[in-house]
Amino acid sequence: MSATAAGMLFIASLVLAMVLVHRPLGDYMYRVYTSARHTVVERVVYRLLGVRPDAEQSWGVYARGLLAFSVVSILVVYGIQRLQDKLPLSLGRPPVTDHIAWNTAISFVTNTNWQAYSGESTMGHLTQMMALAVQNFVSAAVGMAVAIALVRGFARRKSGTLGNFWVDLVRGSVRILLPIAFVGALVLVAGGVIQNLSGVHEVATLTGGTQSITGGPVASQEAIKELGTNGGGFYNANSAHPFENATSWTNWFEIFLILMIPFALPRTFGRMVGQVRQGYAIVAVMGILALASVLLTNAFELGGDATVSQAAGAAMEGKEVRFGLSNSATFAAVTTLTSTGAVNSAHDSYTPFGGMMTMFNMMLGEVAPGGVGAGLYGILILAVITVFVAGLMVGRTPEYLGKKIGPREIKLASLYFLVTPALVLTGTAFAMGSPEQRASMLNGGPHGLSEVLYAFTSASNNNGSAFAGLTVNTPWYDVALGLCMVFGRFLPIILVLALAGSLAAQSPVPEGAGTLPTHRPQFVGMVVGVTIILVSLTFLPALALGPIAEGLS
Repeated sequence: MSATAAGMLFIASLVLAMVLVHRPLGDYMYRVYTSARHTVVERVVYRLLGVRPDAEQSWGVYARGLLAFSVVSILVVYGIQRLQDKLPLSLGRPPVTDHIAWNTAISFVTNTNWQAYSGESTMGHLTQMMALAVQNFVSAAVGMAVAIALVRGFARRKSGTLGNFWVDLVRGSVRILLPIAFVGALVLVAGGVIQNLSGVHEVATLTGGTQSITGGPVASQEAIKELGTNGGGFYNANSAHPFENATSWTNWFEIFLILMIPFALPRTFGRMVGQVRQGYAIVAVMGILALASVLLTNAFELGGDATVSQAAGAAMEGKEVRFGLSNSATFAAVTTLTSTGAVNSAHDSYTPFGGMMTMFNMMLGEVAPGGVGAGLYGILILAVITVFVAGLMVGRTPEYLGKKIGPREIKLASLYFLVTPALVLTGTAFAMGSPEQRASMLNGGPHGLSEVLYAFTSASNNNGSAFAGLTVNTPWYDVALGLCMVFGRFLPIILVLALAGSLAAQSPVPEGAGTLPTHRPQFVGMVVGVTIILVSLTFLPALALGPIAEGLS
């Protein structure tokens, strides 16, 4: 069998796995978030937090709880790093420097997990377990909670509440992420991923970010990591390291873990709004965008369309021979289509157009299928924008799932879409305009610009992967990228919750002859088209100066 055929079979098996897991996992998450029963463990947590689990919250109270939890988390993670030398299991490590501690605290609390340091030489076991590994779970649970709150906004009628943030946070962690990570860790151990105190970090990539924690079982961390929140790992090589990704089938399993929750959440959405076919439409949009990206990334890497790779006969620089070109390209596409940021190859070494695809995936807003929770609320925002555009075409007030998309709703949706492009382009412009910051680039010309553009795209979209040629371990980059992470995470979340509150308060609008059917292939195609057009119009000039210019040269 040729390498190309094997790669296509690898992709086809992943598609089949997503089809099989979509319904049972989606239905399970539906039961988790709609159940009136609280487990014993959950009740203990609520008592410790002083929370009344049966009390509903308005969108404002929900948002304040989320922000308060996140601020406290940032302070705790920062403090643990700065006091590391005075804590047990420090391994003799000195305190983490202030700017790295700031960047890392923001990174893990925002589910980005960007790593500007080597975990093996910077942090002790307790820091990685108590500060970073915990955030790998709860930061992902926060994203899921926001997605569920938005779905409740569509599902509820004339309601002033969206549920309870603390209940959604605890249930997402205890009933969904922890069990999957536990089972995933056992599978990875069976596959050869080591289990020791060098790897707590790896299980954490399951939940949505990228780069780095250690201090616990490697297999457990790898499981979390692939759920979508880790990145660099203990050895700063992530899933390219055999201790963290041992074989070709563990490579497949890690990709499966990255995709399973985001692709199942549309089923949960369909069940909660009482129209399963609406969930199928959303997952179809995700699937079309994802499959197109994976195939294009494979084509660019297998084609080796760059001077050096053509001279060498293949684009193998920066790739693991255990996985080869196709499986590395598939991993790269999947990790940038989601908020995972884990890598099994060096994106900086990809062909110009292959590297462009990894950036474009993040510029889409990571909605195909996106991060844990973040992908669902991102694609629903794009669906809202699409029905608004369709309404303008026919001169009718747009509706989605029985809710009118009026001036307030479209303003919130538009601001959501504009936040990350503003952060990406502003940050890149400042970096490129400063000779001191340009000195951090390993390469000059278009590829150097791509390194900077990738960094700000990754941080602002809470992905966490990087073009590793850029030296970001400087005070300026640590602060600038940290600001992009925090604003790129919480400004969209506030806008989503405000939109959810506005939708929940509405009365249902009966369907009429002019109502746009939002469950048919026509609507699926419109959402795909609107997503690609909006992102292309926003980022094409920057891409033209970076990877496109490099590829055409």
